[in-house]
Amino acid sequence: MLDTNQMTAHNSTKPPIPSSAVSTSHCFWLTFFASATSAGSAVTLDDAGDDTDDPAELADTDVPLGAAELGASREGFKAHDASLAPAANTTTHEETWSMTEEIVEVAPGVKQMQWLFNGQAPGPTLRGKVGDKFEITIKNEGSMAHSIDFHAGEVNPDKTMKSIQPGEELTYKFTANRSGIWMYHCSTMPMSLHIANGMAGNVIIDPPNLKPVDAEYNFMATDVFLGEENTGADAQRVADGRFDLMAFNYYPGQYDAEPIKAKVGDTVRLWLTNLGPDQPLSFHVVGEQFDTAYKEGAYLIKNEDSTGSQALDLLPAQGGFVEMTFNEPGTYSFVNHIMTNAEKGQHGKFIVTE
Repeated sequence: MLDTNQMTAHNSTKPPIPSSAVSTSHCFWLTFFASATSAGSAVTLDDAGDDTDDPAELADTDVPLGAAELGASREGFKAHDASLAPAANTTTHEETWSMTEEIVEVAPGVKQMQWLFNGQAPGPTLRGKVGDKFEITIKNEGSMAHSIDFHAGEVNPDKTMKSIQPGEELTYKFTANRSGIWMYHCSTMPMSLHIANGMAGNVIIDPPNLKPVDAEYNFMATDVFLGEENTGADAQRVADGRFDLMAFNYYPGQYDAEPIKAKVGDTVRLWLTNLGPDQPLSFHVVGEQFDTAYKEGAYLIKNEDSTGSQALDLLPAQGGFVEMTFNEPGTYSFVNHIMTNAEKGQHGKFIVTE
């Protein structure tokens, strides 16, 4: 797995779908993959930028056709590391980030331009506690104006969220006055296009008295818009809300291709942020129930043993977390339970063993 401060590297060659890519432990998900592959094709663009279902043009564009292909394991692929370390033992967090534009793989066999914080999408995650101070210096090493808006801070937008021209920098200072899971994003217009192209991430300010868990993971829901390799997400499709694929952490199906491993008895905490820019999230883990669910600054349930939660709903820019314990070995799929979006790549797996 890659360090979260490094850009995810992906294989740009589109491989055949191995038979091992589809789990045989769930007949439900066999049906899911089969139906999605036959009926859930991604929308593609013809040379004029129009929607097309022409098979020849689909073949030429090399766009993934369904969930089985999106989640196929393949040699050399590395998923974005979703594991999350505890907050650093400090009250002042100082970091320097770059802003760049780079061509990377955004789906199996599909490369295009992304606009990045520190060379990665999603951007780096900041984590701290209430009262911590953050000083983040942003350097624009790209070719266009960019900016940043940390929802975790209460600051004057006129001074801190202004566009930073190429070659310039800005130091964004804020104090974390409130706990929560906060989005950040480029605030240069059109914001939707900058977010769609990769310029978003999250800040986690721990609520007090979090219980110890065996592992923590950080999933950010994102809409994926395809476009030309040298320009990135198609601006008109973004403006129209016509997304092509869906993802956790900006790459569709990556946690099917590289599942997350756990042990029976592990209690895990899953931090969730919906980066959008448009689509809602209904986060669900197949075969599990959440004993704790936290959303937008408040617990919906906490450490319950006689009731539970089956899904956490988040609109764009909202955040929360859930906790659960794996009691049996098996393959536990996590999905956006808006199933058409799961079938477009907002789907992954935990593999739980004894």
